[in-house]
Amino acid sequence: MNKVEEKLKSIIKTSLIQLYQIDEENLVMIEIPKDNNNGDYSSNIAMRLSKTLRKNPKLIAEEIKNNIENSNTIIEKIEVAGVGFINFWIKKNYIASIINDIIDLKDDFGLNDIGKNQDILLEYVSANPTGDLHLGHARGAAWGDSLSRILKKSGFNILREYYINDAGAQMVNLGLSAYARYAENFNVKEQMPIDGYYGNDVINIGKELADEYGDKWLYQEEGRLEFFKEKARIKELEKIKKDLELFRVEFDSWISEQELYDTNKVSDAILKMKEMNLVYEKDDALWFKTTDFGDDKDRVLIKADKTLTYLVPDIANHLYKFERGYSKLVNLWGADHHGYIPRILAAINAFGYDRNSLEVDIIQMVRLVEEGKEVKMSKRTGNAITIRELCEETSVDAVRYFFVSRAADSHLDFDIGLARKKSNENPVYYAQYAYARICSILKQAPEFEKVTDYDLLINEKEIDLLKYLNDFVNVVSDSAVTRMPNKICNYIQKLSGYFHSFYSFCKVIDDSNINLTKQRLNLLLATKIVLKNALDLIGVNAPSKM
Repeated sequence: MNKVEEKLKSIIKTSLIQLYQIDEENLVMIEIPKDNNNGDYSSNIAMRLSKTLRKNPKLIAEEIKNNIENSNTIIEKIEVAGVGFINFWIKKNYIASIINDIIDLKDDFGLNDIGKNQDILLEYVSANPTGDLHLGHARGAAWGDSLSRILKKSGFNILREYYINDAGAQMVNLGLSAYARYAENFNVKEQMPIDGYYGNDVINIGKELADEYGDKWLYQEEGRLEFFKEKARIKELEKIKKDLELFRVEFDSWISEQELYDTNKVSDAILKMKEMNLVYEKDDALWFKTTDFGDDKDRVLIKADKTLTYLVPDIANHLYKFERGYSKLVNLWGADHHGYIPRILAAINAFGYDRNSLEVDIIQMVRLVEEGKEVKMSKRTGNAITIRELCEETSVDAVRYFFVSRAADSHLDFDIGLARKKSNENPVYYAQYAYARICSILKQAPEFEKVTDYDLLINEKEIDLLKYLNDFVNVVSDSAVTRMPNKICNYIQKLSGYFHSFYSFCKVIDDSNINLTKQRLNLLLATKIVLKNALDLIGVNAPSKM
């Protein structure tokens, strides 16, 4: 929690116990007023207690004010304003004490225990290994990776998992497509499947396999499809992993859908559902009684032609998560999966698990725009733009930042031109330039000396910056609880703005005032640490030079 807010809440809570014998958690709320004339911090506690105490809130505020003023505190001045707001001016030296906390903790500043070692299995991306990662997958990758960093910073134990959709008809079509492209290298024309894959990646796979294995598979039918399915799967997955590595996205666990079949987890799930009387037969198909568990209609598990629907391995996958001991699951799914959520929740509930043990966050699509016009195709290949190409056209930093800068459930327009700009219009450049400028100032400064007294930091711009540094831990924990990494982007922009404003009004290195110089250099070092920590939470670099 914000160090100052925590202390101020404690002071107010003590006053409430003394005055009214009220001791409730989360009752006291603190905020930073937009206008500094209304104090450093403000509380609406008097209005919140008005109904309970049956008193005018202004009278309650005066009583609290008088009670606190009689004790020796961190507070410099208290005023009652409006209908009962209590405004607090905090002793400047206390606000500035956060500087040494930050300098001492360095990379660990921002750590908090809101997660209390709770285990979460976080699944994201999970693209089919049949082609390049598209921008929707990439947004989910940036969001999921940033979220995992924030959750870890907040005390959660996170398993980052990629569910590989490597079974079913799409993999058969991939294998057939790879074989057809392989055969082309020997001037043999093979029919591409109706839903085949025509991208350059499959053409390249065919050529690589032709170079490696020669023409042996033209004359050997036994095992041919399985061979090309597996080889194409491996090569496509390797490419996905390379793209994710470029994008600074890592996973702790890769779960294969095919392995769920091979280890009988899929068949066992169906058998258990039959044993639990969760299914029935109708029209030669096997149906799951999902309406008994909140879904709007029952769902088919096994179709009349005896093939399984996608729901069956998905159920097995989620059961396997629970079997591994995870009681909290979070999935990041694309917007096209929104209607799929009720049936998965129904399945979890049917097997006796709490519906609240799974939460699904929807990731909306990305639209690329340049000069006000939508861009759909690559100028180089004529195909849909891949995440690798977008990173090469702009930068990994820009793509990651832009992809998490807005709430995941909002559509995102990615402005390619803006992402390339080296000006303050580009939010990534604006933040990184702030960091690089701090590095430059510290490099030019005299030998650094850590101080313990910050009595000279009284300028309004210094106090604004200090209060916002104090707020970092709060922002991290709030971003974790709400699972909204975009709040970190908002923080980065504001912190950069407070720094730029401070730098414009306050001379840092002043040979005529050595003590003030030392204090301001310490403030800059603290700002540098927090800005880097914030950028790291969303996977963006903090360059020392621009």
